[in-house]
Amino acid sequence: MAKSKANPDAKITASSGNVFSDLGFAPGEAAVLAMRADLMGRLRLLIEERGWSQEEAARHFGVGQSRVSDLVRGKWEKFSLDMLITLAARAGKKVALALA
Repeated sequence: MAKSKANPDAKITASSGNVFSDLGFAPGEAAVLAMRADLMGRLRLLIEERGWSQEEAARHFGVGQSRVSDLVRGKWEKFSLDMLITLAARAGKKVALALA
């Protein structure tokens, strides 16, 4: 554990690589939360890279514009991992799972 230069009394702990594990979530739940966060971020980037409006993204994803708004605003509690995989597939992306 290192000390912070800005605040000598603060302790810095190295991350495990999964912020949700670091926050104390059980391993399985932490893994799902990390996958959801990653997919949401990638879908937001996809919308931006393709220059889609929320209405255009909604058409490509096969959902209402309000769902795209929730996605763009990061309302993670409104999206299951299954739904995020479905949205990615509808946008022509392949989602793969790897065990490490």
